[in-house]
Amino acid sequence: MTATSKATSQSKAARDHLDSTAHIMNRISSQLASQLSLVQLDGRRRPEPPALVVVAHGSRDPRTLNTVMELLDQVREQRPDVPVHLGHIELNEPLLPDTLASLGTAEAVLVPLLLSRGYHVKRDIPQMAAAADARTRVAAPLGPHPLLVETLHARLVEAGWPTAADEETRRTGAVVLAAAGSRDPDSAADTRRTAQLLSDRLGVPVVPAYASAATPTVDTAIRALTARGRHRVAVASYFTAPGLFATQCAEKAPWIAAAPLGTHPAMAGLILHRYEQSLAARVTTAA
Repeated sequence: MTATSKATSQSKAARDHLDSTAHIMNRISSQLASQLSLVQLDGRRRPEPPALVVVAHGSRDPRTLNTVMELLDQVREQRPDVPVHLGHIELNEPLLPDTLASLGTAEAVLVPLLLSRGYHVKRDIPQMAAAADARTRVAAPLGPHPLLVETLHARLVEAGWPTAADEETRRTGAVVLAAAGSRDPDSAADTRRTAQLLSDRLGVPVVPAYASAATPTVDTAIRALTARGRHRVAVASYFTAPGLFATQCAEKAPWIAAAPLGTHPAMAGLILHRYEQSLAARVTTAA
């Protein structure tokens, strides 16, 4: 190694060390600030904020639960002052009624880990919340929201979508936004809104399609786009985590298939946004 190369290597190592040290110090400062925020000026501890209960659907695929647990860890890291819990609608433990029972009469905000309005958001979750002793509020579902579009774009780029759309991509490219599907018209409207936001971001057509309970199917959407001269069709996975539907939809992609939303940092931020949004609405209502 030449003297110049050795000096460059040492300089890079020093920068990496400084970056690592700065990252650790930032985390310590953030956690300290969070802890200090729990103490009032007179030294008394502030009341604990309402619990955040993330409500997941549940799945037999173990990858889904692993993803959800990792996502909750990200939420806790961003807001260590907020008690974070998990409850499932079905298929996995803990089930939502059991989680709410464990909270007693505490105050809690339920944030659905769901991407649109539908039966679970309108009926299942409110009914479970109403039956609990805890004082609950049900937040809006995650979608539609620009942070979801940010995540969808990032997943497409990871799969091979060009970061800057060239003329060929704008002329021949398209995306199928593959979602679970619902018979609720509000759910379809929410998915269409996300598709439009993603289309605006990419500059190409984005067609919502569904794995079940709604039309068009992913196959039908791909054929329709191909008939319009769109030969570079990507499938964007509008699922919160890996699972059967996400896998089936990805397998139909004629070009590239993006990974599910998963543990992208924007997802944890969106969960906290819905939590804070619900608390702000409570304050406004009380006023």
